[in-house]
Amino acid sequence: MNQTSSEETEEKHLDGSTTEFFDVVDPSGERLDELLRIVFEERWADIVFGTMVPGSVFEMRFHARPNVGYLDGYLTVGREDDPSHFHLCIGPHIGTKSRPTPPALGAIRRCARAAFYRDADGAGRASSWGLRLWNGQQQQMLNVFFPSPWLSRERMKALREPVWEHLALWNELRARFAGVPADPVPAAANRPAIH
Repeated sequence: MNQTSSEETEEKHLDGSTTEFFDVVDPSGERLDELLRIVFEERWADIVFGTMVPGSVFEMRFHARPNVGYLDGYLTVGREDDPSHFHLCIGPHIGTKSRPTPPALGAIRRCARAAFYRDADGAGRASSWGLRLWNGQQQQMLNVFFPSPWLSRERMKALREPVWEHLALWNELRARFAGVPADPVPAAANRPAIH
C-alpha cells in the first residue's frame, strides 16, 4: 500500500453527536503489533481500554505493566499474576496441524481495520479521543480510550479547564500511524457534553 496519510471519515449518530475516524495506514499484523505494544507495554498507565457498542461500555485499566505476547496471529495482553487477559487476532491465524483454521475463518477473526477517532457532542465540541479495531466482519474488537483534556488523568473527575497536554499521546500515535499531524491547541474551548 502506498498510502502515507489516513483516510478520514465521519459518522453521525442519532443524538446529533459525531465520530471522526482517522484510519491507520497499512493495518498489517506487523504495524498493529508495533502500535499495540507501544500502547500496552510503554503507555499502559495512560490508557483505559475495553469495548464500546451501543448500550454497553467496558472500561478497564492495568495497575501494573502487562505482558504482551504473540502466537499464531494473536496478540495476548495480561499479567502473569492476574488471570485477566485478552487476545486480539492481528496477524495470519492458521491454527494447528491437527486443527487448522479455515482461511475464511482466519480472515473474519483478524483485525481488518484500525482507526483513531475523536467524538464530538451535538454542538461539535470534541469530547473523547481513542483507537478502535474491527475484525473482518466489521465487529468491534477493542477500544482504547486516550487521556481527555476534560478529565483528570484517573478519568474519575471532570476538569473545569481543559488540559490540552492530555492529548499528546493521541496526537503522537495518530501522526505516526495514521499520518495526520497534531491538531493545533485551541485558543478557547467550551466544555463538551460528556457522558
